Amino acid sequence: MNLNSVIQIKNASIFQQNKLILSDVNLELEKGELAYLIGKVGSGKTSLMKTLYAELLLLKGEGYVANFELHHLKKKAIPFLRRKLGIIFQDFQLLTDRDVYENLKFVLEATGWKEKQAINQRVTEVLNDVNLLNKLHEMPHRLSGGEQQRIGIARALLNKPAIILADEPTGNIDPETSLEIINLLHAISKNGSTVVIATHNHALVAKVTGRVFICENNKVKELV
Repeated sequence: MNLNSVIQIKNASIFQQNKLILSDVNLELEKGELAYLIGKVGSGKTSLMKTLYAELLLLKGEGYVANFELHHLKKKAIPFLRRKLGIIFQDFQLLTDRDVYENLKFVLEATGWKEKQAINQRVTEVLNDVNLLNKLHEMPHRLSGGEQQRIGIARALLNKPAIILADEPTGNIDPETSLEIINLLHAISKNGSTVVIATHNHALVAKVTGRVFICENNKVKELV
């Protein structure tokens, strides 16, 4: 593996329940890079993302993500891999029965944080990063879609991940707010995290610079 690479996929085939989705995948990203995965619905973007965070096992080829070998990954190692990742979903996936602070505190406690002062400080830091500290005690249903997604990004940042994986992060929000979200993810990459964004919104890709990979015809190729 290239020592500068944070993500490296070599000669991989990606399957979904024995169905071949992508073949001969080669992908390499270094620290602080921003990359887009584009392609039509059903082209394999989400399957590739799920492979990166080990929701789908890599059965053929080699994969290295945050120094974990996907092709040799034991089930018990998956939670440790995911602690190196921040994952952002299209549908936000906030806990609706608790406020913003409790949502973020829940994730920290689930990943081993115990000191109340340290938890409070980290929650404050990530909410500052997404400019939503004033929403600390709001319930999710009182937030706009864009605000909910920014809370989702704050949640992804909690454990200072090497890699952010964002699967259609603007799918449920309006165009102006979508651009704000992509600009925020771009800024996060400038701070050193590698960011991968799966999207079918080509207008956004044109506005915020990054490497672009397209999934089509069961292949992944870089557009240069």
